[in-house]
Amino acid sequence: MSEAVYSVSGMSCGHCESAVTKEVTAIPGVTSVTAVAKTGLVTVASEAPLEDDAIRAAVDEAGYELVGRA
Repeated sequence: MSEAVYSVSGMSCGHCESAVTKEVTAIPGVTSVTAVAKTGLVTVASEAPLEDDAIRAAVDEAGYELVGRA
């Protein structure tokens, strides 16, 4: 089991949290995602460490920007 926390810019509401959660959850191996608009942090739990590029692509698809690991 692996867990990483990422900083995402542009999230401002529950809809934003849902959009990011939906896209990141679709990455193979992801077991849970917690996005918090107030802090801009997204916590991702997965079966094995994930490539940052996969997270970046999912966050981009949701319409937000991955700043980096928090």
